[in-house]
Amino acid sequence: QGFLARSLFTFHNRCQLMLRMTLATNPHARLLLEAMKQSGCTVFNDRHFSCENCDSCVGGGFDSATSQIVLCQNNIRHQSQMNRVVTHELIHAFDHCRAHVDWFKNVKHLACSEIRAANLSGDCTLMNEIARFKFGLKRHQQTCVRDRAIRSILAVRKVSKETAEKAVNEVFDACFNDLEPFGRIPYSKSDAKRAYKDFQNRGRYYANL
Repeated sequence: QGFLARSLFTFHNRCQLMLRMTLATNPHARLLLEAMKQSGCTVFNDRHFSCENCDSCVGGGFDSATSQIVLCQNNIRHQSQMNRVVTHELIHAFDHCRAHVDWFKNVKHLACSEIRAANLSGDCTLMNEIARFKFGLKRHQQTCVRDRAIRSILAVRKVSKETAEKAVNEVFDACFNDLEPFGRIPYSKSDAKRAYKDFQNRGRYYANL
């Protein structure tokens, strides 16, 4: 019991430390936090993030009822993974803030946000795909985004694979091309830094109109 308590304490501390690092230094997360603040949905670390143990192998999730992001402290093992999970879930939070998303009754709404999260979070970078032993280069971003969106729907909703595929296919083009608030697909950290700088400049331009 003592060892288990120490392990849980270590998991929780590590999760909190990695979260703070992501929020302070990751350009994807910083851009999303600023975009949400401008949309009237300021995110607070102690209110909107929770490091918890999870039963399955997922990295995290967004709870729309509480507007809280759950980070699976027993499954997130390194900083780059934390960066991707936080970014992925912040995209869901951003969509929840800016649109009337019906997460539970309209599977197309869920599909759209999952497409955007897979596309913009870095989930589908070429290096991540190679690490998953997927080596196709032709339209690899679209293929990866489609596959991961379907998998995410099946992980959180009790629907058939056919239903998930149909929902993703019906909204794919519109949601894949919705790049807000990045304005581009941030394929790398340098891309995300440029997107963040452009976003800040956009805000200054509007402020001076």
